[in-house]
Amino acid sequence: MDAVAIHPTPTVNGKRLRIYYATQVVSGPPTFVVFVNNPDLMHFSYVRFLENQIRDHFDFNGTPIRIIKRSRK
Repeated sequence: MDAVAIHPTPTVNGKRLRIYYATQVVSGPPTFVVFVNNPDLMHFSYVRFLENQIRDHFDFNGTPIRIIKRSRK
């Protein structure tokens, strides 16, 4: 899944959000933890974009998806 290639991460005050990796931690509802350099840089619209990309790629149509932003450190 190349969601970042489709829509690059945004910048805030010259700082770019960097997504290191994501993993699914719970299966019901599908919950993903996304490890980033700074969780505050991830705008809600980008979280929604990632949810929609996960929903389309893994066929979670009609399923609520939770995304938890977490710092790598």
